Amino acid sequence: MGWKAAEKLIRHWKILRGDNVMIIRGKDKGETGIVKRVIRSQNRVLVEGKNLVKKHIKQGQGHEGGIFTVEAPLHVSNVQVLDPVTGKPCKVGIRYLEDGTKVRASRGIGASGSIIPRPEILKIRTTPRPTVAGPKDTPMDVVLEKTYDVKTGLGMPDL
Repeated sequence: MGWKAAEKLIRHWKILRGDNVMIIRGKDKGETGIVKRVIRSQNRVLVEGKNLVKKHIKQGQGHEGGIFTVEAPLHVSNVQVLDPVTGKPCKVGIRYLEDGTKVRASRGIGASGSIIPRPEILKIRTTPRPTVAGPKDTPMDVVLEKTYDVKTGLGMPDL
């Protein structure tokens, strides 16, 4: 990717995987769906069951060939997040609550200004964390060992 293309990449994404969005341009205009995948390197999103195209796949070892219907990615400018209260497409803004937590809020004409919740699917890890310690993992007794005492200053290196 050249520097011109890199300049056009979105730095602060407001559409997340699992968001309920409406397609505002293209052949599926006016339809709603859930974001299946976010392709940040291309500024595109994959919406579940929308923007279907025919793909010709050549036969190879282990898979059949033929014409398949697959979902094609949409540019992020062609979709808008749905307002959870009104159900209409809206812009997404950032707001800070009284306790200091950062939340997404609906904004724009006809928006309710309500908080857009973070999708539940983001809390599920795609690869589970390992439960057994590997050969390069630090043992827990070494991790929990106290190497510095604040009151006496023991453990401080001589500089």
